[in-house]
Amino acid sequence: MELVGTIGSAGLFMAVLGLLLAGVLALANRRLFVYEDPRIEAVEELLPKSNCGACGLAGCRNFAEKVIAGDVVPAQCTVNNALQVGAIASLLGVDAGDVERRVARLACAGGKHVAYTRARYAGLSTCRAAAVVSGGGKECVWGCLGLGDCATVCKQGAIQLDRHGLPVVDPDLCTACNDCVEVCPKGLFSLQPTQRKLWVACRNRADGDAAEAACEVACTACGKCVADAPAGLLTLKNNLVEIDYDWHDQASRHLTDRCPTGAIVWFDNLAQGARGHSAKRILRNDPLPLKH
Repeated sequence: MELVGTIGSAGLFMAVLGLLLAGVLALANRRLFVYEDPRIEAVEELLPKSNCGACGLAGCRNFAEKVIAGDVVPAQCTVNNALQVGAIASLLGVDAGDVERRVARLACAGGKHVAYTRARYAGLSTCRAAAVVSGGGKECVWGCLGLGDCATVCKQGAIQLDRHGLPVVDPDLCTACNDCVEVCPKGLFSLQPTQRKLWVACRNRADGDAAEAACEVACTACGKCVADAPAGLLTLKNNLVEIDYDWHDQASRHLTDRCPTGAIVWFDNLAQGARGHSAKRILRNDPLPLKH
C-alpha cells in the first residue's frame, strides 16, 4: 500500500510539473513571439534562390526581407528576369526600380600566345598556389596565370578558359556575385556596370619597353589614347592608362583607334572587347616559348 501511494504521489507530481512547464512554455511563446510577414516567403519564392550575393545582401531570404522593408527595390536582384521582378513589384505594390546590371571584367588579355613565361610552374594547379611561388612564373608579374580559379569558383558557369588559358566571361550568365573578384590572387577581376564600354585590359605597370617585352598586348603607356580623350577621362599613372568613370559619358570607341597593342578596348559585345584599328594583329595560336 505504501509503495502504491508513493507511485501515485510521484505520478501526481509529474503531472503537476508537466502542466506547470506547459504553462511556462505557452507564456514564453506569447511573450517571445516574433511576427514574420507572410510576404517574405512569397517574395522568396519569386527569387532565383541562388544566394549568389549579386544584390549585395547575404542571400535571397535577406533580400526578401529588405525589399519588403523598402530598403531595396525588386530590380536590385539582377539575376532575376524581368517577369519575376515585375511579379515581386506587383505583389508588394511598389515600383520595380531601375538598377543597372553589372558584369565581371578581366583586366588582362595576356594569353599564352602573346605573353611570355619565365619559369614552368609544377605544383597544385590553382592560381592562388602558383602565385605564392615567385608570382607564378609569368613574365608579366601582374598578368593572369590561367589556372582557372575563377572558373572553378563561379557557380553560374559564366567563366570558361579559352584555348590560350585566358578566362572569358559570358555576360548572359554572369550574376556579378563577386566570387571571381575575391578568388583572383592578382586582383584582375572587377564588377563593372554594362554602360562602361571603354576598358583597359591590362594591369602591367612596367615601363613601355619592359611591358611589351613581357606581353605583346600590354599597355605601353604611350599616351596616344590620353591625347585623344576629353580632358580628365584618361590619365597615365604608374605606366598604365586609368579611366575616370565619372566622365564615362564622354567615352567613345575612337579612343581605342591609335592604341598600338590593343590594350584599351571597347565593349560593344559584352563578351569580347574590340581592339582599335592600329592594334597589331595577333595571328599566332601556339604558346610562346619559355623566356630565358
